[in-house]
Amino acid sequence: MIEVLLPLWDDFLKIVQLLPALNSGGVERGTLDLARALVRAGHESVVISNGGTMVEQLTEEGSRHITLPVHKKSLLSLLQVRPLRELLQKLQPDIVHVRSRLPAWLTYLAWKKMPSQQRPRLVSTAHGLYSVNAYSAIMARSEQVIAISQCVQSYLQQNYANYLTKPPQIIYRGVDTREFYPDLPLPEGWLASIYQKYPQLLGKHWLLLPGRLTRWKGQEDFIRLIAQLSRTNDNIHGIILGAAEANKQHYAKQLHTLVKELQIENQLSFVGQRNDIRYWYARSALIYNLSKRPEPFGRTVIEAAAVGTPIIGYDAGGPAESLRDCFPQGLVEMANEEQLRLKTLELLRNTQRPILSSKYTLDTMTQQTLILYQSLLIAK
Repeated sequence: MIEVLLPLWDDFLKIVQLLPALNSGGVERGTLDLARALVRAGHESVVISNGGTMVEQLTEEGSRHITLPVHKKSLLSLLQVRPLRELLQKLQPDIVHVRSRLPAWLTYLAWKKMPSQQRPRLVSTAHGLYSVNAYSAIMARSEQVIAISQCVQSYLQQNYANYLTKPPQIIYRGVDTREFYPDLPLPEGWLASIYQKYPQLLGKHWLLLPGRLTRWKGQEDFIRLIAQLSRTNDNIHGIILGAAEANKQHYAKQLHTLVKELQIENQLSFVGQRNDIRYWYARSALIYNLSKRPEPFGRTVIEAAAVGTPIIGYDAGGPAESLRDCFPQGLVEMANEEQLRLKTLELLRNTQRPILSSKYTLDTMTQQTLILYQSLLIAK
């Protein structure tokens, strides 16, 4: 599915996005996705962060990156307010778009001190179900808040109504359908290289759980599922794709220990963090999202749906919202291990495929975001 994004108007915009850093994560990927789409549409894209591994990709795709230490949760970070205000006055953007709490505070304090006629429009995206306190409330204090799902919109309205100047607008995060699409071909030699490194995958149905290794992402449920299935099915292999952050290495060790205790070392593989995840999606028989607490959104759900691989997920939060739109057959009750096992067997037997709803595409996300930007500029 290839979509062509055209400018919505003749005037091109300068957009500045701010976030703590550009390493792995949903906020970071969302920032890069929008930056890429803005450049494609002819707009000027600037990102301010403390830097990170994704800066190279950002700049290669046509955006400008400015390094500023807007990441440390410390009172010393308030020293960045003045340099940030001076930077915004120099850049003269049309829109400043904040995506995380600390950069949002620094930006808000800098923005409020600017002369009202020189201020850019201020937008925030609420990417999470933030803890309810004054620090988190900053995400509701912009001129327009974007919620990435109905789940997030409801949460903001329930907990931050006193801070909102207008209702949050839902703009779903979107998958780039130029990269994720049905019948995505595998690169030449890719499968052979995977089999060389992981020969245990040869001839098996791949069951894939993507996501960083953290206690609430459901890896333990997945491991127990593979242990149950492998007793009667010798044609499946579980794959955990993702790595643990530095402070979560102990949890990664616990997962490996659980695999050994259940004696499924030959039925489950840890493949670490990958930059070729779309090919793992395309090659897998089933993909899972088993978060044990409600998440604001389900990126793995829409990416899997985009390539047409069936998804199984717990009926909670943003991932369930995406599943209901793209593949409701994959919903299971939270932490219901028997239902999870039966759903897996059912979907392995049939040929049902998900269909990505157009509201979850990068082009739709960009068009709706640009319309929101323009509406703020018109009202200025």
